[in-house]
Amino acid sequence: MLLSAGCAVGPNYKRPSADVPGTYRGAIPQEAAQPAAESFGDQKWWEAFQDKQLQELIHTALQQNYDVRIAATRILEARAQVGITRADQLPTIGAGVGANNQQVEITKTYRQYDTSATQVGLALAWDLDFWGKYRRATEAARANLLATEWAHQAVISTLVSDVAAAYFQLRTLDLQLEISRRTLASRQDSLRLTQMLANGGATSMLDVRQAEQLVFTAAETIPDLERRIEQQENYLSTLLGNNPSPIARGRKLTEQPHVPEIPAGLPSSLLERRPDIREAEAQLIAANAQIGVAKAAYFPQISLTANAGYQSSALTSLFSGPAGLWSFGGSVLQPAFAGGSIRSGVKLAEARQQEALLIYRQTIQQAFRGVSDALVEYHKDWEFRQHQQQLAVSAQDAARLSEMRYRGGAASYLEVLTNETNYFAAELGLAQAQLNELLGLVRIYRNLGGGWQQ
Repeated sequence: MLLSAGCAVGPNYKRPSADVPGTYRGAIPQEAAQPAAESFGDQKWWEAFQDKQLQELIHTALQQNYDVRIAATRILEARAQVGITRADQLPTIGAGVGANNQQVEITKTYRQYDTSATQVGLALAWDLDFWGKYRRATEAARANLLATEWAHQAVISTLVSDVAAAYFQLRTLDLQLEISRRTLASRQDSLRLTQMLANGGATSMLDVRQAEQLVFTAAETIPDLERRIEQQENYLSTLLGNNPSPIARGRKLTEQPHVPEIPAGLPSSLLERRPDIREAEAQLIAANAQIGVAKAAYFPQISLTANAGYQSSALTSLFSGPAGLWSFGGSVLQPAFAGGSIRSGVKLAEARQQEALLIYRQTIQQAFRGVSDALVEYHKDWEFRQHQQQLAVSAQDAARLSEMRYRGGAASYLEVLTNETNYFAAELGLAQAQLNELLGLVRIYRNLGGGWQQ
């Protein structure tokens, strides 16, 4: 009857209002005018990243990465804590068996006598949760468990993005190494031709030295790129939960599928999709429940105790005759003076709830900023890559024309040197622009809350 009439003190949780924009800043004009319901963040990671080898790497990372496994272990810890906290709502029952034998000697003139007693019984103790203290504590523990689960999803989302970004960076280094080796071979052929012309008196040693500069410029980039490739493989191996080892490749950087228009979806759906926002809200729920735990200390604590069993001086008559015993009792303890500690505890819980509320709203604001930054970055990187591609084509044609002019005697080798240098830099710049575009795609996917869906 007491439990059914009991109430839980403290405020019930209600989701606070959030300042949600109507559209994402940085979205394409068509979607900004009328946002689509579907979002790139709703896609599974194997739909967002279609390179089969990249999918294998992500799958391995999700199974073996230590951050993911640590986050999963924290879920087990939080789940056990819920069980411990919830047990406070239930009575505690203990069973015991005791035997006692005592010998007493009063004086030297009196003889000794022995007493013995054997007892078997059950004991019950129950702190009634009349004011909802333990129910609020269980509510907070469940919310902490939910926050831990969302933190695990956030780790998964981050890992998927990190593996994809690291893989694209590795493929960029591979492309740059391929460009450097191809350029080196071409320039070595040009150097041999220039040396033959110089030996025949058709050109000067200045042209030979300039041709050597082109060879050395291309050659010096190769060992640096090889170093960076191996270090990037080591980093990827760590993300996979492996020791440093070579990484298998899939599609080339230029073959990775991506489109200029990425659907961002409705901004309001971001509150449900991003795991860090859901984690912050779960922490707010836990802090809100702790206010009830603190306020329950103002009210009396009601406890019930009971004992029942058998006691006899003879073991044979323990369960027969007048050996039964029982007792039942209750107590009410009302705090009278605590030096202000209860009031301070309530203020502490309320301050922590306000802190969690501000963190929740801040997380939402930062999420919208992250999406907007990623959208504008991707669109501008796409435009930059288009211009860089045109620059590379133009530089390639200029290098070809200058080589023809030099061989026809209409230009000096300085012109070849300048245009070859510009073409080499343009090719490397185009590879970097292609990487930036793909990294922008990864950032959009991560900021939209994608990657944790299994």
